[in-house]
Amino acid sequence: MRQSPHPWPKIVVLGAGFGGLFACRALGHKDVDVLLVDRLNYHTFTPLLYQVATCALDPGEVAYPIRSIFRGVPNIQVVMGEVTRIDTGARLVEIRLDDILRQEPYDYLILATGSVAEYFGHLDFRQQAFEMQSLSDAVSLRNHILRLFERAAYTQDPAQRAALTTLVVVGGGPTGLETAGALHELYNHVLQEEFSASPPLHARVYLVELQPYVLKPYPQALRQAALEQLRSLGVEVLLSNPVVDISADHIRLQDGAVIPTRTVVWAAGVSASPLTGGLDAPRSPDGRLHVLPTLQVVGHERLYAVGDLAYLEDPRGQPYPMLIPVANQQGRLAAGNILRHIGGQPGAPFRYHDRGMMATIGRSRAVAWIYNRLPLSGYCAWLAWLGLHLVTLLGFRNQLVVLVNWMWNYFTYDRSVRIILDQERRSPPPARQE
Repeated sequence: MRQSPHPWPKIVVLGAGFGGLFACRALGHKDVDVLLVDRLNYHTFTPLLYQVATCALDPGEVAYPIRSIFRGVPNIQVVMGEVTRIDTGARLVEIRLDDILRQEPYDYLILATGSVAEYFGHLDFRQQAFEMQSLSDAVSLRNHILRLFERAAYTQDPAQRAALTTLVVVGGGPTGLETAGALHELYNHVLQEEFSASPPLHARVYLVELQPYVLKPYPQALRQAALEQLRSLGVEVLLSNPVVDISADHIRLQDGAVIPTRTVVWAAGVSASPLTGGLDAPRSPDGRLHVLPTLQVVGHERLYAVGDLAYLEDPRGQPYPMLIPVANQQGRLAAGNILRHIGGQPGAPFRYHDRGMMATIGRSRAVAWIYNRLPLSGYCAWLAWLGLHLVTLLGFRNQLVVLVNWMWNYFTYDRSVRIILDQERRSPPPARQE
């Protein structure tokens, strides 16, 4: 950290997601020392993970090195490592990287460790399902899909071929719709054209949702518009029929229906990161920490939680959603309130500026609820979605490359990032005989 005869207050930020990133940006060039800790050395633009999984974007186009983000900001240091313990009494954070273990003291701590996939008591599902929480998840799913298509082109068994080319997405939120739509387009507009198997390959994509509708937070008209667009694309939508069993070669629904498949993508919900499980603080049923309007964790004056980790109710008595705009705004406020606390001023309460919601469904298909007043559907909503995600992507190079890829994909239907990167252990070659 910065060496000074008069040290500044030290703020440790756990997590380089959107909440942690925006908190650090607000603390940059201030009279504080900041330590940003993450188990990865890059920030991931998670809204576009499904495009990595479906071969539309390269992993490097949705990730940006954390150290590059804060290059030239002298009061922010970045440490890559896994947080193993938080001691709020001694104000210490224990961090491990491989065999190196270090303890970092803090004056203030911001928790921004995000969320994990929620299986609602069916932990056995995790063994068979793919998640969409990280860049490695997206690459693993991409490898899996491409490998299964290669196997389907090779096998002569019609039943096995059908299972290999059937994909099930569980969850009718934005991630589920975006993933299902993109996978259908990948299957039926790209891969199908490249495999000359006889008989030809025919992929099927299912979206399974517990509720009788998709996109729960959206108005009814936009829910219906999204459902119609998804079905018009060719995705088979099954509502009010939850998954009760997931096996290696099929899933079973509540009504007894069985869908043979080798691929299940779980997008049914998230819960708070388990990292803070040892903290003495009240929690919501989904594991989020109860925070005051100032974002201080209840019972801990110098501990702040933001984003998916924070539970705070809005003026209507509803918890703020686990969305990126909420995390961004809470990260900035937590940083500002720490600076106010250092200066002896009272903290400001969180007031969410809701600019609306949007979800893309496929090529020229999307829905948007702008400022919770203006509904958009179809091509206009799709353009709005493209523009928003492009301007919020970190790094000019990434923005330019993504724009070029999107334009290429739109006009050619081509998904150029179709390489299988499975890392397999291989036996060393036999020694040469001299």
